Amino acid sequence: MKILAFNTSTAYCSVALEQAHKKLSHVKLSARKHTQYILPLIQKILQEGAMSLHELDALAFNRGPGSFAGIRVGITVAQGLALGSGLPLIGLSTLQILAQAAWNRLFSPRVLVAMSTNTGHIYWAEYQRNHLGNWQSECGETILQPQDILERMKTLTGRWTCVGTGWKSCPELIDQSSLDLLISNIDLPHAKDMLPLAKIMLILGSTVSPETIEPKYLSKAFFS
Repeated sequence: MKILAFNTSTAYCSVALEQAHKKLSHVKLSARKHTQYILPLIQKILQEGAMSLHELDALAFNRGPGSFAGIRVGITVAQGLALGSGLPLIGLSTLQILAQAAWNRLFSPRVLVAMSTNTGHIYWAEYQRNHLGNWQSECGETILQPQDILERMKTLTGRWTCVGTGWKSCPELIDQSSLDLLISNIDLPHAKDMLPLAKIMLILGSTVSPETIEPKYLSKAFFS
């Protein structure tokens, strides 16, 4: 499968390209300049892969949660590229991408995702990977106060890997928990971690049309 993935949900712009025998990726700190960097990054990675947009099988984008402006930029780019090429679109969750990053780097099948926001709340998910490579979260993806997360963690057992910015912004989640926690250095989502998820969704036919894309905000809180 040939898939182009791009992510603009945080202060970083990242792109990744999967081809038959290789993967390419680029990341750039963009702050609030996503519109300035994302299309040149896409053009660059397609040139490096000696591919045109029309040779791809699908486009994968991050639909949130994340930066309000960043999510809108990513959706706009996804819509424009899909309308121009006729390619199917695959929308992925930021929290699921971070869980996949834990598997890609650490082979962790149980992942606690915590992303800090500008309101003091935390985007939260408890992901477990099944034998098919799908991620499932019993509580879904939600937004909670730190004290509510500590209560959630009391219901869990075993070893979990921690990803996301929330563990640094709320160290009490670590200090006051009795769980066996592996604290990773995986803080932000990257397009290269979207590729395995996008492949599964493409096989399952879980694609969206440009006209039906909806961002995933969960609330009016955005990444800090």
